[in-house]
Amino acid sequence: MLSLISQNAIPKEVKLNANKDETTCVEDGNKEFEDGQELDLDAKQNRKRRRERKKKDEVLEIEQERMKTLENVLFGSLYSPIEFGKDNEETRDEFDSSSALFFMDRSANSMLSVFEEDADLAKETSDKEEIKQRKPVWVDEEEEKASINIAKVNKLRKLRKEKDESVISGSSYVSRLRAQHAKLNPGTDWARPDVRVKDYSSDDEDVDKERGAMASGYEDAEGVDDILKRNEDLVVKSSSKLLPGRLEYSRLADANIMELSNGPIKSVQFHKNAQLLLAAGLDKTLRFFQIDGKKNAKIQSIFLDGYPINKASFLPDGSQVIISGRRKFAYSLDLVTTKKNVIGPLSGREEKSLESFEVSPDSNTIAFLGNEGYILLVSTKTKELIGTLKMNGTVRSVAFTNDGQQLLSSGGDGHIYHWDLRTRTCFHKGVDDGCVSGTALCTSPTGNLFAAGSVSGAVNIYNREDFLGGKRKPLKTFQNLKTEVNFMKFNNDSQMLAICSNMKKNSLKLIHVPSFNVFSNWPPLNQALHHTNCLDFSPHGGFMALGNAAGKVEINDAEAYTYDEEVIKKAESMGKPGLVEIRAKEDSFIFTIELTSAVKASQLILNAIDVLKQKLDAVRLAADTVEADEQFGELDAHMRGG
Repeated sequence: MLSLISQNAIPKEVKLNANKDETTCVEDGNKEFEDGQELDLDAKQNRKRRRERKKKDEVLEIEQERMKTLENVLFGSLYSPIEFGKDNEETRDEFDSSSALFFMDRSANSMLSVFEEDADLAKETSDKEEIKQRKPVWVDEEEEKASINIAKVNKLRKLRKEKDESVISGSSYVSRLRAQHAKLNPGTDWARPDVRVKDYSSDDEDVDKERGAMASGYEDAEGVDDILKRNEDLVVKSSSKLLPGRLEYSRLADANIMELSNGPIKSVQFHKNAQLLLAAGLDKTLRFFQIDGKKNAKIQSIFLDGYPINKASFLPDGSQVIISGRRKFAYSLDLVTTKKNVIGPLSGREEKSLESFEVSPDSNTIAFLGNEGYILLVSTKTKELIGTLKMNGTVRSVAFTNDGQQLLSSGGDGHIYHWDLRTRTCFHKGVDDGCVSGTALCTSPTGNLFAAGSVSGAVNIYNREDFLGGKRKPLKTFQNLKTEVNFMKFNNDSQMLAICSNMKKNSLKLIHVPSFNVFSNWPPLNQALHHTNCLDFSPHGGFMALGNAAGKVEINDAEAYTYDEEVIKKAESMGKPGLVEIRAKEDSFIFTIELTSAVKASQLILNAIDVLKQKLDAVRLAADTVEADEQFGELDAHMRGG
């Protein structure tokens, strides 16, 4: 079969004439007589027979080589690499176009032309023009000498451009094969350096701006081409405005559901990557969890023998964890090597407990609360005491400013102190309005706001510039808590402030800072928060984690949560049925609308309500008509802003 589709001719130097009984081989330049002498007839016949046998062997070898070459061209290198340049174009077999069916694939023409133009441009264009194209590493010069008959093989007929096209050059054959491969296996545009995915100068840019702003360096298409060469965020979402009134949230699975604490949780905090959460408490164990809102897999737990943990906190740079308890010393845990270093006892100090502390935003300083109004400053690098600050009364709480250069403190004398950490001096002291004894301080990560809590449960919010300027009146005073304020925390964009007291169940309030209003639906009526000891917001504001005296870390998501039975099944498999409860909110629901027209989503909802009312009017009972009209009237008025 291979000989029937062969397009390689026999070399010009050897010609075969097939007869019935003999094969005559004529060689140019050979003669039967040498130097004019006649040879003996028997010797001449013997030599002739030897030459015939030799020529037959040579012809057989040539035919075998020709068969191998053809097989390699059609089916790949089965025996050895293809040897181009051995074919004679003048003696090619003629192709009968009427002997086979014809198949023309016009869809490949555009892609074929691309690769063939690349092959032609490689000869015609100059070196300057070839800089813009990717050059091959190696070019086989024998491809131009080879010739392939693509009409005799059924699988290769799709490579033809014209119906009567048969023999093409080797370079054209390679380029058409590449084009066919590219057509059957299209690549992604972002992987091709010569393709621009999108023109950001189009009108769609306005739509993109509504959803999110492009990060720095990606405003134009040229920046998008380098998207894999940078390690910046691809999209920077525009800051969303938090509305007052009611807070939309969803209760997620407990963060420590994979390993519950055997004692009260005293400290929870998110790592700066927003996926790692630490939880520590009086059971002497520090646990790390990977937060996804569903499974919350446990990564590692570290047991500190004889050391109940009162507080644990990541350094802002995420390299270490500072752990404290009611002991004369504290621990520093390196997250990379998991090596523990001891901090203290501090030289020259007689404090029996270093249980309370705060870490500076620049990760350089730790401020421990000492005895008799002393604030102990410790370096995070040397773990040694580098300075002290002295208040008039006892110190109950400290907070760093967002630049880490100043420190605020409050305590038993009802005053708020401002310290300059560079000179370690107090440059301002002011009275906290209505405060007898301060118990908690918190500064906003953005802006100049700070909050001060007192033993009476009142929380004052100040503007720091106004307070330093002599204005003693707070911007707002909240008296929603009736017991001592133990913990306060701003979220990442300072739009929300959480205040809590661990002396009473469900004593946790969330404040909308821009309007200075308390969210009316928090805490939830059908959910017990127990005695909340600590809380933290994730770096991007999507999660809020609460640690309580029951040893649970509860997570609430401001977005939506899809009901997942895996959490309940996991609790049952742990032998603790009823550990997780998921209840539906009867007063509200969340749904998504996808539009393909110019109608607004709000108008579409109003139209749907009107249609629903018309259908219900046809089926509802007469006794329920008045009540239903009132319900739909309230909903319609709410949607229309009434």
